Amino acid sequence: MVRCPDCSASIDLDEDEVEEGEIMTCPDCETELEVVSKSPVQLNSLGDEDEEEDDDEETDEDDLGDDDDGDDDLDIDEDDSDKKIEK
Repeated sequence: MVRCPDCSASIDLDEDEVEEGEIMTCPDCETELEVVSKSPVQLNSLGDEDEEEDDDEETDEDDLGDDDDGDDDLDIDEDDSDKKIEK
């Protein structure tokens, strides 16, 4: 018997029934769980890690300094490129 790390629900698992690295779902809260140890059986919640990775990816994309059209180059208006800068 092992408990879900998120909701503490009892999950009936035997070390002979699982493999390390196996992914399963908690029957109560439906959180994805990874078997991190067989003897004794220990589970790690994957739900929080996925959300953190998604947040990191979004932050990285935001930090690229994209211009208005979403690419990394600076757009120069053709009309502006012909103008001379006056001092």
